[in-house]
Amino acid sequence: MRFSRSLKENSMFRRLYAKGRSAAGPYLVVYCRRNGTDGNRVGITASKKLGHAVVRNRVRRRLREIYRLHEEEFLRGWDIVVVARSRAVGAPYAKLERAYLSLAQKLNLLAEKGDHPEDTAP
Repeated sequence: MRFSRSLKENSMFRRLYAKGRSAAGPYLVVYCRRNGTDGNRVGITASKKLGHAVVRNRVRRRLREIYRLHEEEFLRGWDIVVVARSRAVGAPYAKLERAYLSLAQKLNLLAEKGDHPEDTAP
């Protein structure tokens, strides 16, 4: 990932849950908050309610890959936490991707075409 890092500290997750904006869908909940840097920090959580470690890790890998493939579309300078819901376990990849991007759009995390400096040619 070019301009993103992992969000790992429990205090950062708790701050996002308490003070961040959120959007929820049937498969995911996305929390976001400005972080004051020029990069994003992304955290993905999957509760034990989803299943055993193999199941939880598969859901996390899919969500991480969706972000990686669409990283260029996200605005920079945000902390983002994605919480997987139980319906995400059996969801087709395309539906997870659509849900992720639509929630990001609701939170104004996606850039319009031409918003990034590298999108404009000199």
